[in-house]
Amino acid sequence: QVELVESGGGLVQPGGSLRLSCAASGSIFRFNNMGWYLQAPGKEREWVATIARSGSTNYGESVKGRFTISGDNAKNTVWLQMNSLKPDDTAVYYCNAVTLPSTFWGQGTQVTVSS
Repeated sequence: QVELVESGGGLVQPGGSLRLSCAASGSIFRFNNMGWYLQAPGKEREWVATIARSGSTNYGESVKGRFTISGDNAKNTVWLQMNSLKPDDTAVYYCNAVTLPSTFWGQGTQVTVSS
């Protein structure tokens, strides 16, 4: 059984920064990739960023240049550094881990960008 626990969400002003953490139960090296998704009120879940086992990363167009995903196998943790936050970034952010053919999700952490 895989458990993913997100933390680091909160209220931040536009232009501010937050760092989200996703702590996995056990080594993250066993996953094919890990990522972050967001879900705004009334909208479908949307992909934000992915980091592969190799360390390669990919980002959604709306966050490129502002968000950075990283991971540390020794700490079994993946982070999402979010800079230059905008009100449109307001959402619940979910951590995701894939070890084919299974996909696992965390419970989510709320991020609110507002003045």
